[in-house]
Amino acid sequence: MLTQLQSKASNKQSVATLKMVISMIIFGSIGFFSEHTNLPSFELVFIRCLCATLFLGFCWLISGQYRNEKWNRKDVLQTLACGLFLVFNWVFLFKSFEETSVTVAISVYHLAPVLVLILGSILYKEKMSLKSVVSIIICFLGTVFISDIDLSASLGKLMPSGIVWALAAALFYAFTTLLGKGISNLSPYATTFLQTGLGILILIPFINMEAFTHLTLGNWIAVVATGIIHTGIVYLLFFDSLRFLSTKVISILVFLDPAVAILLDTIITGFHPNLFQSVGIVLIFSGMILTFIKSKKYIVKKKECKI
Repeated sequence: MLTQLQSKASNKQSVATLKMVISMIIFGSIGFFSEHTNLPSFELVFIRCLCATLFLGFCWLISGQYRNEKWNRKDVLQTLACGLFLVFNWVFLFKSFEETSVTVAISVYHLAPVLVLILGSILYKEKMSLKSVVSIIICFLGTVFISDIDLSASLGKLMPSGIVWALAAALFYAFTTLLGKGISNLSPYATTFLQTGLGILILIPFINMEAFTHLTLGNWIAVVATGIIHTGIVYLLFFDSLRFLSTKVISILVFLDPAVAILLDTIITGFHPNLFQSVGIVLIFSGMILTFIKSKKYIVKKKECKI
C-alpha cells in the first residue's frame, strides 16, 4: 500500500514537472511575439487577458470542470490576490521589453526564482539542502552574467534601460508563484479564468483604444497568440503543476524560460553572446542539472521505504 501511494505521488510529480517544463519553454518565446504586436504594455496585457479569459472559459465549459469546482472564500480571495500580482507582473515585463532587449529583460526578470526560494523557505518552511542552495546561487550568477549589467551604472541610467521594470516584474512574479502554490481546491481553469478576468477589469481604465486602430493582420496574430498560447495554455499548465512541486524545483525549472529566449534570440535575431553571457548560459544549465542529481543518501532512504 505504501509503495502504491509513493508511486502515485511520484507519477503526479513527474506529470507536474513535465507541464512546468512545457509552460516555461513556450513562455520563453513571449518576448519575440510581444515585439510583433506593436502595442504598448497596458494594451497588450489587456488583450492578453481578454483572449485568455475567452479561451479558458470555453475550455472550462467543454471540460465540464465547472460542475466540480469546490468554491471557498480562502481560495477565491487568494486566487484574486494572485491575479492582481500576475497582471502587473505582465505589465512590467512588457514594459521592460519596450525599453531593452529581450535577452537582457528576460534574464533580469528571472532573478525571480531567487526571491521565490528565499520567500518560500520562510513562508512554507521548506528546508533547503546545501546542494539546493549552491544550485540556486549558480543559476543566479548565470543570470547576472547573461544580463551583462553594468553594475557601476547609476539608478538614473538603469531606469530607462528597462532593468528596473524587469526587476519589478520579477518581484511580482515571486509573489504570484508563492500565492499560486497555496491554491489547492480550485481547478487550473477556475484559477486562471478568475485571474485573467480580474485583469480585464483592472486594466480597462488605463486602455487607449486608438492603439488598436493601426494594427496589421500580423500584429493581431501575434496579439492573439500571446493571449491564447502564452497566457491561456501556459497558465493552465503552470498553475496545475504548482501544487505538486516544491519551491526549489519550481525555482530551477523557470530558468528554462531565459534559456529558450536566448536560444531564439540567437537563431532568429542573430544575437551572439559575449564571453560573460556564454559563461552565464553554462552556469544556468549546470545549476539545473545539479538540482536533479539525487544524492546517494536519498537513494538509500528510498530503497529502505520500499522494503
